[in-house]
Amino acid sequence: MDDPRTATDPAAAWTALITRYYDGCSAGDVDLMLETLHPDVVHWFLAPNTGSQAVAGAEHLARYWRKVTGMLQARWVVDSICATPEQAVIEWTMWWLPEGANERVATRGAEWFTCSDGVIREIRSYYQLRPETTELAGFPYPERGYSLPDAERSTIHPHAEQYGPGGTA
Repeated sequence: MDDPRTATDPAAAWTALITRYYDGCSAGDVDLMLETLHPDVVHWFLAPNTGSQAVAGAEHLARYWRKVTGMLQARWVVDSICATPEQAVIEWTMWWLPEGANERVATRGAEWFTCSDGVIREIRSYYQLRPETTELAGFPYPERGYSLPDAERSTIHPHAEQYGPGGTA
C-alpha cells in the first residue's frame, strides 16, 4: 500500500488503505485489519452510543471489530472520501441486522482518519447507532453512487460485498 503522505495520488492511497481496513472489519479478519493499523491507533466514538469509549491499540481495535461484526452481521461500505496527504474524511454505511429484526438496516456515518508510517493512526467516528436506518433526509444516495439495500457496495468500494455476511472472503 502507498503511504498517503508521499503518494502521487493521496486520495487513491487513502481509499485503498481505508477500504482494506473496512474489508477486514466486515470479514472479522484481525490480520487484515492489523495490516492497516498503526500499533498505537486510537478509535474515538461519538457519545452517546453503545460502546462509545475510545479503543486504543491495533490488536485491541481489530479484535473489537471482529466481535462487533459477529454480533451485528455487519458490513461497512466506504461511500465517499475527501483526502489530503495527512488526513482523510469519509462517509460510510454500515449494513447490519438489529437483534430480533428480519431486515438489515443502514447506519450512515462519517469518520476522520490520520496516518503515521503509512497506516491508520487515529479514527474519529461520527454516527448514531439505532435499530432503524439512519441517513440524511432526501439525500440522493442512488444518484451519488452510495450503497443501497440489496447493493451493499458503492462506486468507490465496489468489492465490499465480498466481505462480511454472504461474502466470499
